[in-house]
Amino acid sequence: MTALLPPAARTTARTTVARTTSAAAVAAALLAAADAWLPRVEYRPSSRWTGLLPTDEAAALVDPSLHDDLAAAQVWLLTWLPGQGTPLHDHGGSAGAFAVVGGVLTEEVVGGPVGAVRQAATELWAGRVRPFGPHHVHRVTNRGTLPAVSVHAYTPRLSSMSTYALEGGVLLRTGTERAGVDW
Repeated sequence: MTALLPPAARTTARTTVARTTSAAAVAAALLAAADAWLPRVEYRPSSRWTGLLPTDEAAALVDPSLHDDLAAAQVWLLTWLPGQGTPLHDHGGSAGAFAVVGGVLTEEVVGGPVGAVRQAATELWAGRVRPFGPHHVHRVTNRGTLPAVSVHAYTPRLSSMSTYALEGGVLLRTGTERAGVDW
C-alpha cells in the first residue's frame, strides 16, 4: 500500500521524508495574505523600507503547519518609492523569490559567458512572483510613478550579500555585507 503514496508521503521504519516549501510558494502565499501584513509596511523618502517578518508570523499567516518548513527561511517586506532600488547584488548563496504586491518593479538580471556578461530587464507587475536560484545576480528598481510593495523569501536565511558592477562585459564584485554585522 505504501507504493501508492506520492514519494513525499512515503515513510519507512528507518526514514521519514521531510517536507520543504519553496521560497516561491512562500512568497505567493504571503502575496495572497497581503491584507494581513500590509498595515505594518512604511515608506521612507530617503531609501527603501525593509522589515523582517518573523518566521512564526509568516507561518501563521499562510499555514501554521509550515512553521518547521520556514524555520530555515527568511521573509522580508519591502517598500519602494519611485526611483528607489537596489544595487546589482546576489543573495550570498541563498535561493529565493519575491512577489510584487503593489506597483511595478523592474528587475535587471545579468548573465552570459565571462567577458560577455549582459543585462536584461523585465517589468514585474502586482501579482507576479519571481523565483531565483542561489547564484542569481540582479538589481530591482521602482521605475514607475507610484509606490511599490514586495515580499521576499530566502532559503536558507540570508547570511551575506555581495554587490557588483558590470564593466566591459565583466561582473566585478564591489563589496560584501554580512548579516548581523552590516545589516
